Amino acid sequence: MNTQLSQSRRHFLRGAAVAGAGMLLTPLAMHGARSRAASERITVGMIGIGAMGRPHLDRLLGFEDVQVVAVCDVEKTRRETARAQVEKRYAARQKDGAFKGCDAYTDFRELIARKDIDAVVVATPDHLHVIIALAAARAGKDIYCEKPLTQNIHEGRLLVDAVKKHRIIFQTGSQQRSEFNDRFRKAVEFIWNGRIGRLTTIHVGVGAPPVACDLPDQPTPPDVDWELWLGPAPLRGYNEILCPKGMHRHYPLFRSYREFAGGALADMGAHHFDIAQWAMGMDASGPTLITPPAGEAVTGLKFTYANGVELFHGGKSGCTFEGTEGTLYVDRGILESSRPEILSTPLSATDKRVYPSSQHMRNWLDCVRQRRQAICPAEVGHRTASVCHLANIGYQLRRPLHWDPVKEQFRKDPEANQLVSRKPRAPWSYSMS
Repeated sequence: MNTQLSQSRRHFLRGAAVAGAGMLLTPLAMHGARSRAASERITVGMIGIGAMGRPHLDRLLGFEDVQVVAVCDVEKTRRETARAQVEKRYAARQKDGAFKGCDAYTDFRELIARKDIDAVVVATPDHLHVIIALAAARAGKDIYCEKPLTQNIHEGRLLVDAVKKHRIIFQTGSQQRSEFNDRFRKAVEFIWNGRIGRLTTIHVGVGAPPVACDLPDQPTPPDVDWELWLGPAPLRGYNEILCPKGMHRHYPLFRSYREFAGGALADMGAHHFDIAQWAMGMDASGPTLITPPAGEAVTGLKFTYANGVELFHGGKSGCTFEGTEGTLYVDRGILESSRPEILSTPLSATDKRVYPSSQHMRNWLDCVRQRRQAICPAEVGHRTASVCHLANIGYQLRRPLHWDPVKEQFRKDPEANQLVSRKPRAPWSYSMS
């Protein structure tokens, strides 16, 4: 690990300024830490080279102050293609002697064990996120981890605690907080500053909950380490729908199955429920009541929050906010309101503002360099993922559920509480490295 970066890990203060209707996460105050010199490169290991990992890798290769020194994937073609991409892009750097080549690994634990890596990007399937991130945190690596952050609620709390204990700079890949022409950021600021009056209702339009995996077994390809792909998930045979061969260009459908992920509900829900939580000022909390719809419907579930706001799963894509004085609708390509003046009137100098960030990966790297909190740290990613898991539990049990967002347990409901966690399959465990 880079010596100066290692030496700069010191205790730092967590900070959040509560501002009216929302919680504004502020950069961490420096506390005895030394900032990294601007000329030093941050060395990064890339774990997971699928449809999400490749854009992240390409983005990292565009930063002059970053050096990707290792890549990791359980599938050989993806692994070796990524190594070749890195070495081709860095060929011009040979002149200054900084680039020594890129190594490729099948097992993430070998990459994390390297002392010369400062940070890792985790873009694997959801069920592997926490196992990998816990190992990286214990090794002192800063972490950018894709959303949805977790496969279950309990492991999210384990990750938050580990990040805090090891003083890790962590970014959840909920990039709507930073990007898409500031539409989501503006929507949150308008709500925080009362542009639609008192917020009463939110509709989040995302897909359906997951189902049990019933895919048939297929022969395991020789270029895939299937045991590593499964990791802590239940043992089952290989299927290319879960782990495609080669350089696929689609998002694999492991997302549809509860053994590995949270369905389409959690896939885009990790983005749009994140904005809903942000707008409500619930970044460190969650709902208190989950009410599923009647019958077998897979939309219409309702969350009720302690502040009285009702959040519904269903509706058009994105987030629709309803207040006592108007509505606001935001998605990646649109921001509109029932009252045009809500959008056309600029915010004043004294209005509440969100954390400044215009590029999500860049925000993380700057925070790694300066030892301050990123815009979407582990606590926020965990709480948003928890909303998705709570919805899925509600759809699975089909009855009202009372949730304690402080204890992160259902009230007097042993059956529901069994679904808050999942024991990793042996020999995997959350304590392994």
